[in-house]
Order: sequence, then structure tokens, then C-alpha cells
Amino acid sequence: VQLQASGGGLVQAGGSLRLSCVASNRAVRNYSMGWFRQAPGKEREFVAFISWSPGTTDYADSVKGRFTISRDKTKNAQYLQMDDLKPEDTAVYYCSAQLTGARYSARSWTYWGQGTLVTVSS
Repeated sequence: VQLQASGGGLVQAGGSLRLSCVASNRAVRNYSMGWFRQAPGKEREFVAFISWSPGTTDYADSVKGRFTISRDKTKNAQYLQMDDLKPEDTAVYYCSAQLTGARYSARSWTYWGQGTLVTVSS
């Protein structure tokens, strides 16, 4: 399974961006999917999770109420709607997929996209 992330860019604080992640293989429909991010000099951290069925979601405390994860199985895609962005959200965002495993640990995820840079200016 190959994942292709897109949608990053430069936005002012308080603005919005929508990240997309498309998988090369429809097998991903049976996988849980997620988003992680990595800021310069920091470890990759969990952002959001959505199960393969029935679409259970989970978020890092730092993004709850501002970010929304969703998926479209017909398109083998997942999305991350990011609203009310803050400078501390600046990072490279990675989409991920797993059949099973611990959702909060990057080591547990099997497939990764190439990353898309989000920069939030103050």
C-alpha cells in the first residue's frame, strides 16, 4: 500500500487547511488510518485516528475541537480538516495506515505517506 499526502501550505493563525491522503490499493479500506506530525527537532507525534469500521475517531488533546478526520472508502482516501490553526501546529504531517496496533505510537503503523508541510504564521 502506498499513501500520497497533499494539501499542506502556508496559512495565517486562525486559518484552515484540508489535508488529503490517497492510497494506491483498495485493501486500505480494511485498515485503520491516521495522521501524525513532526516539528523540527521533535519526535513524530499522534494527531488523529479513524478506524476502518464503523469510523471511530480519536484525537490528540492539542487538536481536539479544531481538527476533524474523515475517510471516503470509495476513493481509498482520508482527510484531515484543520481549523483555527495555531503556530504550534507547524510541522510536516504524515498520513498512515495499519491493520491493527497501538494507535498512539508511530512505531505501530505499517504504511506511511511522504509528508506534507504545514506552516502557520502568527
